[in-house]
Amino acid sequence: MLEFVRKGLLASLGAAVVTKEKIESVTRKWVDDGKISTEEAERLANELVGSGQRQWEELQTKILDTVRKALENLDLVTKTEIETLSRRIDTLEKRLAELEEKEPSSLGD
Repeated sequence: MLEFVRKGLLASLGAAVVTKEKIESVTRKWVDDGKISTEEAERLANELVGSGQRQWEELQTKILDTVRKALENLDLVTKTEIETLSRRIDTLEKRLAELEEKEPSSLGD
């Protein structure tokens, strides 16, 4: 599932880059055609690219929140929980080994 989301995000990022190039291309053409000035073209391109970036960031945040909520609903064990349990197991194994060393005959019977 995460791989699917990652690929979707990367595809969207590619679309955002193409959009920036297209915006710059169109504004250059308008300048060449005398429809707008170079300053206006630059300002327009910056505004459109900035707006696109903000929308992209909002989309990323929404997607990540949705994925995070979906994973929470799956009731999966977290890395922290696994590490905590692993430390507890290590501690118990050490204590058991110490007890076996002290009284080897009473534990086996």
